[in-house]
Amino acid sequence: MLIWALTFATLSVGAQNPAPATYHGQVLNLDDCRQMAVQESKALDQARIETEMAGYDRKIAMANYFPKISATGAYVYNNRDVALLNEDQSNRLRNAGTNVQNAFWDYLQGGADNIQGDLTREVATRLLEALRANPNLPDIATPINAIGQDIDNALHPNLHNIWVGAITVQQPVFVGGKIIYSNQMAVLAQQLSEAKYDMKEADVLLDVDQAYWQIISIANKKKLAESYVELLEEMEKDVQTAVNAGVSTESDLLQVRVKANEARMMLTKATNGLTLSKMLLCKRIGLPLDSAIVLADETLDVIPEPGRPVEKSLEDIYESRPETRSLTLATKIFDKKAKVVRADLMPTVALMGAFTVSNPNVYNGFQNQWQGGNLSAGVMVKIPITHGGEALFKYKKAKAEARLYQDQLDDAKEMINLQVTQQRKLFDEALQKVEMARSNLDLAEDNLRSARVGLDAGVIATNTVLGAHTAWLSAHSEYIDAGIELQMTAASLRKAEGGYKN
Repeated sequence: MLIWALTFATLSVGAQNPAPATYHGQVLNLDDCRQMAVQESKALDQARIETEMAGYDRKIAMANYFPKISATGAYVYNNRDVALLNEDQSNRLRNAGTNVQNAFWDYLQGGADNIQGDLTREVATRLLEALRANPNLPDIATPINAIGQDIDNALHPNLHNIWVGAITVQQPVFVGGKIIYSNQMAVLAQQLSEAKYDMKEADVLLDVDQAYWQIISIANKKKLAESYVELLEEMEKDVQTAVNAGVSTESDLLQVRVKANEARMMLTKATNGLTLSKMLLCKRIGLPLDSAIVLADETLDVIPEPGRPVEKSLEDIYESRPETRSLTLATKIFDKKAKVVRADLMPTVALMGAFTVSNPNVYNGFQNQWQGGNLSAGVMVKIPITHGGEALFKYKKAKAEARLYQDQLDDAKEMINLQVTQQRKLFDEALQKVEMARSNLDLAEDNLRSARVGLDAGVIATNTVLGAHTAWLSAHSEYIDAGIELQMTAASLRKAEGGYKN
């Protein structure tokens, strides 16, 4: 079943990723495969990007401590001017001097008309006419009209083209602690992304370890199949010699040949399984699928046994496991989030300053010039009064989310405790299996040697020798499986204890 699964998986991978040039003769150890898998993993690359983004978020939150300075410019075109006086008022203002002068002469004329006595009234009238006709008489209408003209022009500013520029500065003084807690949340969020990266990295490393030791297992079984084929071929020659001598029967020879054919088929399957397993490992570590890699432990006669990991306390395990670190950080983040939401219920104080210029100059009679400007500064205080309870409910929601993650953290610690206990027992069982398998292999080898000696002496039947061969093959296979299971269990235990990379 394993070989068929490897076949289907490899075919599907090969269909998606055509194999480029082959890397021949590469010898890789377990550390090499781990490093290459970490560099190749798309999931880890995404986790690295998320960690980088979290770092930028922390810097963004830090920027809120500093004042915000901005420059603004604007231009507006108006097809009509602004008039502060209507046309009648404008005409009276422009002719103010003429109106005053006419009123003056009308007043004098009225006085002359009211004089008693015809002769006196006529003399006064003639004198008044002579006075008005005097060219040396001062002109008061023209200067007053000019003054009125200037005032009227000032009350009709040229606002066809308006230019405005401003530089503003805003500095928060007190915002209910929102900036402080937001920065603390950003730091925790960055640590959370790092913990998620560690969690994904541990998964990638465990997958690579399993693929690596699977290859070692199949490679050892291939060598076992080769030895088995050699033994049976040698036995086939011995039995053929015995048949020729009349000591054994054709039936005995046929049984040996059947077993030899089965051993050759076993060798073929092991060879194919080894090729497919290496292709899967190449896929995980980013090499072309047809790379002719050789694993450092592949040529070992005995599968190395990992040492027992140093037993860690539960508190150290909780601190090391990225899952518990993630939940702990999430709890802290939502606790800070509740404080950020609570800041919306508090007053906010900010300092503001601005320097503005305009053309036309609003500070000098709307003249078309840039001279001057206005510097302003102030304090803004915002006190929330009523909001329908929105901020309060957001605060309570954030506190509830913090409690939710705390409950998940407690549950995760219980599951980790159970998982570590289980993995430690599985590791002990795997050690016992290795010892028992090694003992059974020694017995099977002694039994096979005795059977071969008995066959050569003609005191043991062929069936008995074939049974000894089968027992030796089974014991050797179980020893290989036990060694691989011990490696797998040790890897799972390291991950369970949160020290997979150590």
